[in-house]
Amino acid sequence: MASVDPYTREPWATVALGGAEDAARAVAAAREAFDSGPWPRMGFEKRQAVLHRLADLMEEHADELAAADTHDMGKPISQARHDVARSVWNFRFFADHARMTSSEAYPMDSGHHAFTQYDPAGVVVAISPWNFPLMLSTWKVAPALAWGNTVVLKPAEDTPVSVTILARLAVEAGFPPGVLNVVHGYGPDSVGSALTANPDVDRITFTGESGTGKIIAAAASRNLVPVSLELGGKGANIVFDDADLDNAVHWAVESIFRNAGQVCLAGSRLYLQRGIYDEFMTRYRAAAEALVVGDPKDPATQFSPALASEEHYRKVSSYLDEASLGGGRVVTGGLTDGEGWGVLPTIVADAPGDARVVREEIFGPVVVATPFDTEDEVVALANDTRYGLNAMVFTENLSTAHRVSGRLNAGTVWVNCFFIRDLRAPFGGVGESGVGREGGTFSREFFTEPKAVVMQITR
Repeated sequence: MASVDPYTREPWATVALGGAEDAARAVAAAREAFDSGPWPRMGFEKRQAVLHRLADLMEEHADELAAADTHDMGKPISQARHDVARSVWNFRFFADHARMTSSEAYPMDSGHHAFTQYDPAGVVVAISPWNFPLMLSTWKVAPALAWGNTVVLKPAEDTPVSVTILARLAVEAGFPPGVLNVVHGYGPDSVGSALTANPDVDRITFTGESGTGKIIAAAASRNLVPVSLELGGKGANIVFDDADLDNAVHWAVESIFRNAGQVCLAGSRLYLQRGIYDEFMTRYRAAAEALVVGDPKDPATQFSPALASEEHYRKVSSYLDEASLGGGRVVTGGLTDGEGWGVLPTIVADAPGDARVVREEIFGPVVVATPFDTEDEVVALANDTRYGLNAMVFTENLSTAHRVSGRLNAGTVWVNCFFIRDLRAPFGGVGESGVGREGGTFSREFFTEPKAVVMQITR
Protein backbone atom coordinates (compact mmCIF):
# COMPACT_ATOMS: atom_id res chain seq x y z
CA MET A 1 0.00 0.00 0.00
CA ALA A 2 1.59 3.25 -1.18
CA SER A 3 1.54 6.44 0.86
CA VAL A 4 1.25 9.61 -1.23
CA ASP A 5 2.90 12.90 -0.29
CA PRO A 6 0.09 15.50 -0.64
CA TYR A 7 2.49 18.31 -1.55
CA THR A 8 4.28 16.48 -4.36
CA ARG A 9 1.32 14.17 -5.08
CA GLU A 10 3.81 11.33 -5.54
CA PRO A 11 4.12 8.03 -3.66
CA TRP A 12 6.93 8.21 -1.15
CA ALA A 13 6.60 5.09 1.03
CA THR A 14 5.02 1.65 0.99
CA VAL A 15 3.58 -0.45 3.81
CA ALA A 16 2.00 -3.90 3.82
CA LEU A 17 -1.72 -3.84 3.00
CA GLY A 18 -3.62 -5.98 5.49
CA GLY A 19 -7.05 -7.54 5.31
CA ALA A 20 -9.58 -9.24 7.55
CA GLU A 21 -7.32 -12.28 8.11
CA ASP A 22 -4.46 -10.05 9.23
CA ALA A 23 -6.80 -8.27 11.64
CA ALA A 24 -7.85 -11.62 13.12
CA ARG A 25 -4.20 -12.67 13.52
CA ALA A 26 -3.38 -9.42 15.29
CA VAL A 27 -6.27 -9.81 17.73
CA ALA A 28 -5.28 -13.43 18.38
CA ALA A 29 -1.71 -12.32 19.13
CA ALA A 30 -2.95 -9.62 21.48
CA ARG A 31 -5.32 -12.08 23.16
CA GLU A 32 -2.53 -14.58 23.73
CA ALA A 33 -0.23 -11.86 25.08
CA PHE A 34 -2.91 -10.70 27.48
CA ASP A 35 -4.08 -14.10 28.66
CA SER A 36 -0.69 -15.77 28.99
CA GLY A 37 2.07 -13.21 28.51
CA PRO A 38 4.00 -11.14 31.05
CA TRP A 39 2.71 -7.65 30.21
CA PRO A 40 -0.48 -7.56 32.36
CA ARG A 41 1.39 -9.28 35.20
CA MET A 42 4.57 -7.24 34.95
CA GLY A 43 3.58 -4.62 37.50
CA PHE A 44 3.36 -0.87 37.10
CA GLU A 45 7.01 -0.13 37.79
CA LYS A 46 8.38 -2.48 35.12
CA ARG A 47 5.80 -1.39 32.54
CA GLN A 48 6.64 2.22 33.38
CA ALA A 49 10.31 1.56 32.58
CA VAL A 50 9.50 0.01 29.20
CA LEU A 51 7.19 2.88 28.24
CA HIS A 52 9.83 5.43 29.19
CA ARG A 53 12.37 3.51 27.12
CA LEU A 54 10.03 3.80 24.13
CA ALA A 55 9.68 7.54 24.78
CA ASP A 56 13.49 7.81 24.84
CA LEU A 57 13.73 6.06 21.49
CA MET A 58 11.06 8.32 20.02
CA GLU A 59 13.11 11.34 21.05
CA GLU A 60 16.17 9.80 19.40
CA HIS A 61 14.15 9.29 16.19
CA ALA A 62 12.18 12.54 16.41
CA ASP A 63 13.34 13.86 13.04
CA GLU A 64 12.38 10.63 11.30
CA LEU A 65 8.95 10.54 12.94
CA ALA A 66 8.24 14.21 12.16
CA ALA A 67 9.33 13.81 8.54
CA ALA A 68 6.99 10.82 8.18
CA ASP A 69 3.92 12.82 9.22
CA THR A 70 4.95 15.75 7.01
CA HIS A 71 5.32 13.47 3.99
CA ASP A 72 2.16 11.51 4.76
CA MET A 73 -0.35 14.33 5.27
CA GLY A 74 1.33 17.60 4.30
CA LYS A 75 1.73 18.94 7.84
CA PRO A 76 4.40 21.71 8.15
CA ILE A 77 7.55 20.19 9.62
CA SER A 78 7.56 22.63 12.54
CA GLN A 79 4.09 21.41 13.54
CA ALA A 80 5.07 17.77 13.00
CA ARG A 81 7.99 18.21 15.40
CA HIS A 82 5.60 19.64 17.96
CA ASP A 83 3.36 16.60 17.48
CA VAL A 84 6.28 14.24 18.11
CA ALA A 85 7.06 16.00 21.37
CA ARG A 86 3.40 15.70 22.38
CA SER A 87 3.48 12.00 21.47
CA VAL A 88 6.53 11.42 23.64
CA TRP A 89 4.78 13.18 26.49
CA ASN A 90 1.73 10.91 26.07
CA PHE A 91 3.89 7.89 26.89
CA ARG A 92 5.73 9.56 29.74
CA PHE A 93 2.59 10.97 31.33
CA PHE A 94 0.54 7.78 31.27
CA ALA A 95 3.49 5.62 32.34
CA ASP A 96 3.84 7.78 35.44
CA HIS A 97 0.11 8.30 35.96
CA ALA A 98 -0.62 4.57 36.09
CA ARG A 99 2.32 4.01 38.44
CA MET A 100 1.27 6.76 40.87
CA THR A 101 -2.53 6.60 40.77
CA SER A 102 -4.20 5.52 44.01
CA SER A 103 -7.41 3.55 44.42
CA GLU A 104 -10.35 4.07 46.76
CA ALA A 105 -10.85 2.50 50.16
CA TYR A 106 -14.25 2.37 51.88
CA PRO A 107 -14.35 2.18 55.70
CA MET A 108 -17.06 -0.17 56.95
CA ASP A 109 -18.44 -0.36 60.48
CA SER A 110 -19.10 -4.08 60.08
CA GLY A 111 -15.46 -5.08 60.48
CA HIS A 112 -14.85 -5.38 56.74
CA HIS A 113 -12.43 -3.53 54.50
CA ALA A 114 -13.52 -2.64 50.97
CA PHE A 115 -11.35 -1.21 48.23
CA THR A 116 -11.24 -0.77 44.46
CA GLN A 117 -8.81 -2.64 42.25
CA TYR A 118 -8.29 -1.53 38.64
CA ASP A 119 -7.55 -4.51 36.44
CA PRO A 120 -6.64 -4.14 32.74
CA ALA A 121 -9.63 -4.60 30.46
CA GLY A 122 -7.95 -6.92 27.96
CA VAL A 123 -7.47 -6.47 24.23
CA VAL A 124 -7.87 -2.89 23.03
CA VAL A 125 -8.52 -1.95 19.41
CA ALA A 126 -7.34 1.59 18.67
CA ILE A 127 -8.28 3.23 15.37
CA SER A 128 -6.53 6.54 14.77
CA PRO A 129 -7.11 9.34 12.23
CA TRP A 130 -4.93 10.82 9.51
CA ASN A 131 -4.73 14.44 10.72
CA PHE A 132 -2.43 13.77 13.71
CA PRO A 133 -1.10 10.32 12.77
CA LEU A 134 1.40 9.83 15.56
CA MET A 135 0.01 12.06 18.29
CA LEU A 136 -3.52 10.65 18.32
CA SER A 137 -2.27 7.08 18.00
CA THR A 138 -0.10 7.50 21.09
CA TRP A 139 -2.96 9.25 22.92
CA LYS A 140 -4.83 5.94 22.70
CA VAL A 141 -2.00 3.43 22.90
CA ALA A 142 -0.10 4.93 25.85
CA PRO A 143 -2.83 4.71 28.53
CA ALA A 144 -4.04 1.34 27.28
CA LEU A 145 -0.53 -0.11 27.61
CA ALA A 146 0.22 1.66 30.89
CA TRP A 147 -2.75 -0.05 32.52
CA GLY A 148 -1.63 -3.49 31.34
CA ASN A 149 -3.74 -4.03 28.23
CA THR A 150 -2.55 -5.33 24.90
CA VAL A 151 -3.31 -3.29 21.79
CA VAL A 152 -4.13 -3.67 18.12
CA LEU A 153 -3.63 -0.33 16.39
CA LYS A 154 -5.05 0.47 12.97
CA PRO A 155 -3.77 3.82 11.68
CA ALA A 156 -5.52 5.68 8.88
CA GLU A 157 -4.65 4.19 5.51
CA ASP A 158 -3.48 7.59 4.17
CA THR A 159 -0.91 8.13 6.94
CA PRO A 160 0.67 4.80 7.91
CA VAL A 161 4.38 5.52 8.21
CA SER A 162 5.00 7.13 11.62
CA VAL A 163 3.04 4.40 13.40
CA THR A 164 5.07 1.76 11.56
CA ILE A 165 8.22 3.40 12.92
CA LEU A 166 6.62 3.48 16.38
CA ALA A 167 5.97 -0.27 16.25
CA ARG A 168 9.59 -0.98 15.37
CA LEU A 169 10.78 1.21 18.22
CA ALA A 170 8.44 -0.64 20.60
CA VAL A 171 10.20 -3.90 19.73
CA GLU A 172 13.55 -2.24 20.38
CA ALA A 173 12.24 -0.89 23.70
CA GLY A 174 11.53 -4.41 24.92
CA PHE A 175 7.79 -4.88 24.42
CA PRO A 176 6.91 -8.59 24.65
CA PRO A 177 5.44 -10.18 21.49
CA GLY A 178 1.78 -9.46 20.91
CA VAL A 179 1.56 -6.47 23.25
CA LEU A 180 1.49 -3.81 20.52
CA ASN A 181 0.29 -4.87 17.08
CA VAL A 182 -0.11 -2.61 14.03
CA VAL A 183 -2.32 -3.59 11.10
CA HIS A 184 -2.53 -1.41 7.99
CA GLY A 185 -5.57 -1.47 5.76
CA TYR A 186 -8.94 -0.02 4.96
CA GLY A 187 -12.03 0.23 7.13
CA PRO A 188 -15.26 -1.04 5.54
CA ASP A 189 -15.28 -4.73 4.65
CA SER A 190 -11.61 -4.98 5.57
CA VAL A 191 -9.34 -4.45 8.58
CA GLY A 192 -11.55 -1.91 10.36
CA SER A 193 -14.72 -3.99 10.12
CA ALA A 194 -12.91 -7.16 11.16
CA LEU A 195 -11.40 -5.52 14.24
CA THR A 196 -14.59 -3.89 15.50
CA ALA A 197 -16.64 -7.07 15.03
CA ASN A 198 -14.14 -9.45 16.65
CA PRO A 199 -15.60 -11.02 19.84
CA ASP A 200 -12.13 -11.30 21.42
CA VAL A 201 -11.84 -7.50 21.63
CA ASP A 202 -12.57 -5.90 25.01
CA ARG A 203 -12.36 -2.16 24.25
CA ILE A 204 -12.54 0.01 21.12
CA THR A 205 -11.23 3.56 20.99
CA PHE A 206 -11.73 5.56 17.79
CA THR A 207 -11.06 9.09 16.61
CA GLY A 208 -12.53 10.16 13.31
CA GLU A 209 -15.62 11.15 11.39
CA SER A 210 -19.01 10.99 13.13
CA GLY A 211 -20.61 8.71 10.54
CA THR A 212 -17.83 6.16 10.94
CA GLY A 213 -18.17 6.41 14.71
CA LYS A 214 -21.82 5.38 14.47
CA ILE A 215 -20.87 2.34 12.38
CA ILE A 216 -18.22 1.32 14.92
CA ALA A 217 -20.63 1.78 17.83
CA ALA A 218 -23.18 -0.45 16.08
CA ALA A 219 -20.58 -3.17 15.46
CA ALA A 220 -19.31 -3.01 19.03
CA SER A 221 -22.81 -3.23 20.46
CA ARG A 222 -23.27 -6.70 19.02
CA ASN A 223 -20.53 -7.95 21.36
CA LEU A 224 -21.34 -5.48 24.16
CA VAL A 225 -17.86 -3.96 23.82
CA PRO A 226 -17.42 -0.53 25.45
CA VAL A 227 -16.38 2.20 23.03
CA SER A 228 -14.73 5.59 23.37
CA LEU A 229 -15.51 7.78 20.36
CA GLU A 230 -13.92 11.18 19.71
CA LEU A 231 -15.67 12.40 16.59
CA GLY A 232 -16.24 15.53 14.53
CA GLY A 233 -16.59 19.12 15.59
CA LYS A 234 -17.78 22.53 14.48
CA GLY A 235 -16.21 24.65 17.18
CA ALA A 236 -17.55 28.09 18.05
CA ASN A 237 -14.99 30.84 18.64
CA ILE A 238 -16.67 33.72 20.50
CA VAL A 239 -14.95 37.11 20.74
CA PHE A 240 -16.57 39.73 22.96
CA ASP A 241 -15.93 43.42 22.43
CA ASP A 242 -13.80 43.67 25.58
CA ALA A 243 -11.36 40.98 24.39
CA ASP A 244 -7.64 41.56 23.92
CA LEU A 245 -7.78 41.74 20.13
CA ASP A 246 -4.13 40.91 19.52
CA ASN A 247 -4.52 37.72 21.52
CA ALA A 248 -7.90 36.86 20.01
CA VAL A 249 -6.66 37.35 16.44
CA HIS A 250 -3.61 35.20 17.13
CA TRP A 251 -5.68 32.30 18.42
CA ALA A 252 -8.34 32.73 15.75
CA VAL A 253 -5.59 32.15 13.17
CA GLU A 254 -4.18 29.16 15.06
CA SER A 255 -7.57 27.57 15.67
CA ILE A 256 -8.54 27.26 12.00
CA PHE A 257 -5.37 27.55 9.91
CA ARG A 258 -3.03 25.34 11.94
CA ASN A 259 -2.69 21.98 10.17
CA ALA A 260 -4.70 23.58 7.32
CA GLY A 261 -7.83 23.37 9.45
CA GLN A 262 -7.68 19.57 9.43
CA VAL A 263 -8.41 19.51 13.15
CA CYS A 264 -11.57 18.26 14.84
CA LEU A 265 -11.13 21.08 17.39
CA ALA A 266 -10.94 23.80 14.75
CA GLY A 267 -12.66 27.09 15.53
CA SER A 268 -14.54 27.10 12.26
CA ARG A 269 -17.45 29.29 13.42
CA LEU A 270 -16.18 32.73 14.45
CA TYR A 271 -18.65 34.95 16.31
CA LEU A 272 -17.59 38.59 16.75
CA GLN A 273 -19.45 41.11 18.87
CA ARG A 274 -20.62 43.88 16.59
CA GLY A 275 -18.60 46.64 18.27
CA ILE A 276 -15.28 45.06 17.25
CA TYR A 277 -16.41 43.22 14.10
CA ASP A 278 -14.88 45.54 11.49
CA GLU A 279 -11.56 46.07 13.29
CA PHE A 280 -11.20 42.37 14.07
CA MET A 281 -11.92 41.36 10.47
CA THR A 282 -9.31 43.81 9.18
CA ARG A 283 -6.67 42.44 11.53
CA TYR A 284 -7.74 38.85 10.97
CA ARG A 285 -7.55 39.07 7.20
CA ALA A 286 -4.11 40.68 7.41
CA ALA A 287 -2.87 37.94 9.76
CA ALA A 288 -4.23 35.16 7.54
CA GLU A 289 -2.66 36.66 4.43
CA ALA A 290 0.67 37.11 6.26
CA LEU A 291 1.09 33.39 6.95
CA VAL A 292 4.14 31.95 5.19
CA VAL A 293 2.68 29.54 2.63
CA GLY A 294 4.92 26.93 1.07
CA ASP A 295 6.51 23.50 1.06
CA PRO A 296 5.66 21.74 4.35
CA LYS A 297 9.21 20.37 4.52
CA ASP A 298 10.61 23.92 4.75
CA PRO A 299 11.01 24.91 8.43
CA ALA A 300 9.94 28.47 7.53
CA THR A 301 6.53 27.33 6.26
CA GLN A 302 3.63 28.20 8.56
CA PHE A 303 0.83 27.01 6.29
CA SER A 304 0.85 24.26 3.69
CA PRO A 305 -2.07 24.56 1.26
CA ALA A 306 -1.84 20.91 0.24
CA LEU A 307 -4.66 18.99 1.93
CA ALA A 308 -4.07 15.43 3.04
CA SER A 309 -5.53 13.67 -0.01
CA GLU A 310 -7.26 14.31 -3.30
CA GLU A 311 -10.50 12.93 -1.88
CA HIS A 312 -10.36 15.32 1.04
CA TYR A 313 -9.51 18.24 -1.24
CA ARG A 314 -12.65 17.56 -3.26
CA LYS A 315 -14.70 17.59 -0.06
CA VAL A 316 -13.26 20.85 1.29
CA SER A 317 -13.38 22.67 -2.06
CA SER A 318 -17.07 21.76 -2.44
CA TYR A 319 -17.90 24.10 0.47
CA LEU A 320 -16.66 27.11 -1.48
CA ASP A 321 -19.19 26.87 -4.30
CA GLU A 322 -22.09 29.32 -4.50
CA ALA A 323 -24.71 26.90 -3.18
CA SER A 324 -22.68 25.93 -0.10
CA LEU A 325 -21.90 29.55 0.75
CA GLY A 326 -25.63 30.31 0.70
CA GLY A 327 -25.08 33.92 -0.21
CA GLY A 328 -21.91 34.32 1.84
CA ARG A 329 -18.75 35.79 0.33
CA VAL A 330 -15.11 34.81 0.47
CA VAL A 331 -13.19 37.67 2.09
CA THR A 332 -9.79 36.12 1.42
CA GLY A 333 -8.36 32.78 0.40
CA GLY A 334 -10.02 30.14 -1.72
CA LEU A 335 -8.49 27.50 -3.93
CA THR A 336 -4.88 27.73 -5.07
CA ASP A 337 -4.23 28.49 -8.73
CA GLY A 338 -3.49 25.62 -11.08
CA GLU A 339 -3.50 21.91 -10.36
CA GLY A 340 -3.09 20.46 -6.91
CA TRP A 341 -4.93 19.77 -3.71
CA GLY A 342 -4.52 23.31 -2.41
CA VAL A 343 -6.81 25.53 -0.33
CA LEU A 344 -5.50 28.82 1.07
CA PRO A 345 -6.47 30.29 4.47
CA THR A 346 -10.08 31.21 3.75
CA ILE A 347 -12.39 33.61 5.60
CA VAL A 348 -16.10 33.67 4.72
CA ALA A 349 -18.49 36.43 5.77
CA ASP A 350 -22.24 37.08 5.48
CA ALA A 351 -23.20 33.41 5.27
CA PRO A 352 -26.67 32.65 6.68
CA GLY A 353 -27.01 30.25 9.59
CA ASP A 354 -28.51 27.49 7.45
CA ALA A 355 -25.73 27.46 4.83
CA ARG A 356 -23.71 24.25 4.41
CA VAL A 357 -20.53 26.14 5.14
CA VAL A 358 -21.96 27.03 8.57
CA ARG A 359 -23.72 23.78 9.46
CA GLU A 360 -21.34 21.03 8.37
CA GLU A 361 -17.84 20.06 9.45
CA ILE A 362 -15.52 21.12 6.63
CA PHE A 363 -12.24 19.93 8.16
CA GLY A 364 -10.25 22.42 6.18
CA PRO A 365 -8.88 26.00 6.40
CA VAL A 366 -12.28 27.66 6.05
CA VAL A 367 -13.80 29.86 8.79
CA VAL A 368 -17.17 31.63 8.77
CA ALA A 369 -17.34 35.00 10.58
CA THR A 370 -20.67 36.18 11.98
CA PRO A 371 -21.49 39.30 14.05
CA PHE A 372 -23.60 39.16 17.22
CA ASP A 373 -25.01 41.68 19.68
CA THR A 374 -25.80 40.00 23.01
CA GLU A 375 -24.53 37.16 25.15
CA ASP A 376 -27.81 35.26 24.94
CA GLU A 377 -27.74 35.56 21.16
CA VAL A 378 -24.22 34.20 20.75
CA VAL A 379 -24.75 31.32 23.19
CA ALA A 380 -27.79 30.27 21.17
CA LEU A 381 -25.78 30.51 17.93
CA ALA A 382 -22.86 28.56 19.37
CA ASN A 383 -25.12 25.78 20.64
CA ASP A 384 -27.10 25.57 17.40
CA THR A 385 -25.16 22.57 16.08
CA ARG A 386 -25.30 18.81 16.29
CA TYR A 387 -21.66 18.84 17.40
CA GLY A 388 -20.23 19.64 20.82
CA LEU A 389 -16.51 18.97 20.96
CA ASN A 390 -15.09 22.34 21.93
CA ALA A 391 -15.53 26.09 21.99
CA MET A 392 -13.49 29.24 22.70
CA VAL A 393 -14.37 32.42 24.56
CA PHE A 394 -12.34 35.63 24.40
CA THR A 395 -13.14 38.27 27.00
CA GLU A 396 -11.33 40.24 29.72
CA ASN A 397 -14.38 39.98 31.98
CA LEU A 398 -14.02 37.10 34.42
CA SER A 399 -17.75 36.88 35.10
CA THR A 400 -18.52 36.69 31.38
CA ALA A 401 -15.90 33.97 30.94
CA HIS A 402 -17.33 31.81 33.74
CA ARG A 403 -20.94 32.38 32.78
CA VAL A 404 -20.58 31.72 29.05
CA SER A 405 -18.27 28.72 29.51
CA GLY A 406 -20.92 27.11 31.70
CA ARG A 407 -23.64 27.65 29.11
CA LEU A 408 -21.83 26.19 26.11
CA ASN A 409 -22.53 22.60 25.07
CA ALA A 410 -18.95 21.46 24.58
CA GLY A 411 -16.55 18.93 26.02
CA THR A 412 -13.77 21.52 26.25
CA VAL A 413 -14.00 25.32 26.51
CA TRP A 414 -10.85 27.38 26.10
CA VAL A 415 -10.88 30.91 27.49
CA ASN A 416 -8.44 33.38 25.89
CA CYS A 417 -6.42 30.50 24.39
CA PHE A 418 -6.69 27.41 22.19
CA PHE A 419 -5.26 23.87 22.02
CA ILE A 420 -3.78 23.99 25.51
CA ARG A 421 -4.02 20.50 26.97
CA ASP A 422 -3.57 19.03 30.42
CA LEU A 423 -3.47 15.25 30.09
CA ARG A 424 -5.20 14.88 33.46
CA ALA A 425 -8.35 16.61 32.16
CA PRO A 426 -11.26 14.84 30.44
CA PHE A 427 -11.27 14.97 26.65
CA GLY A 428 -14.28 14.18 24.47
CA GLY A 429 -17.48 15.65 23.13
CA VAL A 430 -21.25 15.70 23.30
CA GLY A 431 -23.84 15.07 20.61
CA GLU A 432 -22.28 13.90 17.35
CA SER A 433 -18.84 14.80 18.68
CA GLY A 434 -18.57 11.55 20.54
CA VAL A 435 -19.17 9.21 23.44
CA GLY A 436 -17.04 8.96 26.58
CA ARG A 437 -13.97 10.76 27.87
CA GLU A 438 -10.26 9.97 27.93
CA GLY A 439 -7.38 11.58 29.82
CA GLY A 440 -5.95 10.97 33.30
CA THR A 441 -8.33 9.01 35.50
CA PHE A 442 -10.92 9.07 32.70
CA SER A 443 -8.56 6.92 30.62
CA ARG A 444 -8.12 4.65 33.61
CA GLU A 445 -11.88 4.20 33.88
CA PHE A 446 -12.14 3.23 30.21
CA PHE A 447 -9.09 0.99 29.88
CA THR A 448 -9.64 -0.96 33.11
CA GLU A 449 -12.28 -3.10 34.77
CA PRO A 450 -12.79 -1.62 38.26
CA LYS A 451 -13.25 -4.41 40.76
CA ALA A 452 -14.69 -4.06 44.28
CA VAL A 453 -12.86 -6.21 46.83
CA VAL A 454 -14.45 -6.71 50.26
CA MET A 455 -12.42 -8.40 53.00
CA GLN A 456 -13.42 -9.41 56.51
CA ILE A 457 -10.70 -8.12 58.84
CA THR A 458 -12.24 -8.55 62.31
CA ARG A 459 -14.36 -11.33 63.78
